[in-house]
Amino acid sequence: MAEAKTPAKKTKSTTRKPSSTKASNPVSNKEEAKSRFNAALDEAKAGAAALRAEAGERAGTYRESAKNRGSELMSEAKKHGADAKVKAGELANDGKTKVSDGLASLGKVMGDTATQVDEKFGEQYGDYARSASRSLQEASAKLDAKSIEDIGEDAREVVRKSPGLAVGIAAIAGFMLARMFRGGRD
Repeated sequence: MAEAKTPAKKTKSTTRKPSSTKASNPVSNKEEAKSRFNAALDEAKAGAAALRAEAGERAGTYRESAKNRGSELMSEAKKHGADAKVKAGELANDGKTKVSDGLASLGKVMGDTATQVDEKFGEQYGDYARSASRSLQEASAKLDAKSIEDIGEDAREVVRKSPGLAVGIAAIAGFMLARMFRGGRD
């Protein structure tokens, strides 16, 4: 049973014929490769130019956004600075009023007790108390009459004239403030 199969006959020849363009083929392949390479290079350049343009646009957008945000922050900072300046002025005026009132009160108390000082320690010490009372009340009146700017300028002038005294006063004031705040914690 097995039938033998016969191979099919080949009707065409499978052998290659030598081509007559074999000598021109390497040159045309080289030209084609150059052409494709140049096209790819041009396409890459165009892509890079497009990316550069897009990056420039994005950078411009980001730059404009940052500039706007910076302007917003600056205006907010200026507004807060102006608010702080107003608040500091109000606090300085309140402090000046309290100090002035305190000096006036202390002067009044010293003036009221001058007669008692006369009786206990002598008239000379009573006169010192009255003199101190007048000085405190005059200082209070001068303080009330001056603006905060004038007081600041006076303080700068004192520091310029005698910096050692200014440092000493600052040290004593710092010591007293430290004692006051430390005393509250003990």
